[in-house]
Amino acid sequence: MTTSSILSVTPLSTPPWPTIDPFLFCVHHVDAYPRGNAAMGPDAPLGGRNLGQDFANKDGWSMYHGQTVPGFPAHPHRGFETVTIVRQGHIDHSDSLGATARFGPGDVQWLTAGKGIVHCEMFPLRNRDVPNPAELFQIWLNLPAKNKMSEPHFTMFWGENIQTLQHHDAQGHATEVMVVAGSLDGAQGLPPPPDSWASEADSDLAIFTIRMAPGARWTLPSAKHAATRRLLYCFKGKNLTVADRSIDTPSVLEVRAQDALELINGDDHAEVLMLQGRPIGEPVAQYGPFVMNTQAEIHQAFADYRRTEFGGWPWGASDPVHPREKGRFALHADGRLEER
Repeated sequence: MTTSSILSVTPLSTPPWPTIDPFLFCVHHVDAYPRGNAAMGPDAPLGGRNLGQDFANKDGWSMYHGQTVPGFPAHPHRGFETVTIVRQGHIDHSDSLGATARFGPGDVQWLTAGKGIVHCEMFPLRNRDVPNPAELFQIWLNLPAKNKMSEPHFTMFWGENIQTLQHHDAQGHATEVMVVAGSLDGAQGLPPPPDSWASEADSDLAIFTIRMAPGARWTLPSAKHAATRRLLYCFKGKNLTVADRSIDTPSVLEVRAQDALELINGDDHAEVLMLQGRPIGEPVAQYGPFVMNTQAEIHQAFADYRRTEFGGWPWGASDPVHPREKGRFALHADGRLEER
């Protein structure tokens, strides 16, 4: 394999990270939250923070749009999907469909906004005696025009059900790959929502998280479709070699998806997020939380939200959280309850 397999290398800097069609947005939240207080907010002074717009990572953590509990109180979306991969901490979700959930490390939430949904994502600091580290990826996946006004859909992928592959090279060094979407060496991602681009037979969409032990070697197989594009976010580690090229981390690589790609790790643990898919190839008009195909559709989205609030908000507060002792669960809009 030659470096021609690597189409571009860009340093990873302040999020959001760069993306390519069919992806719209990718952010890696890492917060070293302190102990929680009685309200499951930080047991620490909040002075000096721009509450409501706190993204400065002061002291290693942010409140984001939260005032008491960190997170993102009720806000609308239309025309795309959010895929949230939790690695540390918990998220309390509530939405205008009437669904609510708490999910944690290893879990993935896949939410189709479709014609419109309002949801909140709060990060309760449940531990009162020890710190509450949090880490997650949030990825925005576009919807094709024919599905932008589909019915909203809330899906939970519980970590116990997501397939993770363990590969050991000739020297016994391990590479672990979590198959969030797509397929890999016989492992299959869980079924995505019905109107997702990922549910199209030839979308070739895949989302993998890759962890490599020091010295590990692993080959990422080629994609299935000739038009597929692929990004590798090399966000942790050092001395990582991709297709015979030494990579300065953190970096994002666009690689030729049609080539099998050998990754060789150096003397530190390395982690990579892989996003791939066949482009939708349609015009994108975006304004904040709405992603459509034309500016006229964006104006309509704002008008519809002002008129209907996408079904209204059935919760008493814009930032609800569940009781501290509550475990992982999902209550769906149809009343179906999942408890883990």
